[in-house]
Amino acid sequence: MDGKRNFEILILKPAQDFLNSLDKNIKRKIDINMANAQKENDTRLFKKLSGSDIWEFRTKFQSMEYRLLAFWDKTQNKLVVVSNGFVKKSQKTPEKEIKKAEQIMKLYYKQK
Repeated sequence: MDGKRNFEILILKPAQDFLNSLDKNIKRKIDINMANAQKENDTRLFKKLSGSDIWEFRTKFQSMEYRLLAFWDKTQNKLVVVSNGFVKKSQKTPEKEIKKAEQIMKLYYKQK
């Protein structure tokens, strides 16, 4: 790994609010995982959700699963926009969180 990033990350307010609500150690782990996801293709860190244009940054910390949902900005080169975050409590990503990310994506493009 040469340290080169494959994409840039833009964190929108809903995701930033979620991150700000977390303990600093959890936040640090999420930051590390997001930086690693920029440098390497690892589905344990960054994975496309099936049946959607939404991706998720994945972090496990002290047996809790943290997720930040994101989408690619197709108008810019290699930019991932992080839309929202949540603590995952089941195997499947909650549909309401995916819908929220899709709504944020639509609003993002509308305001561009």
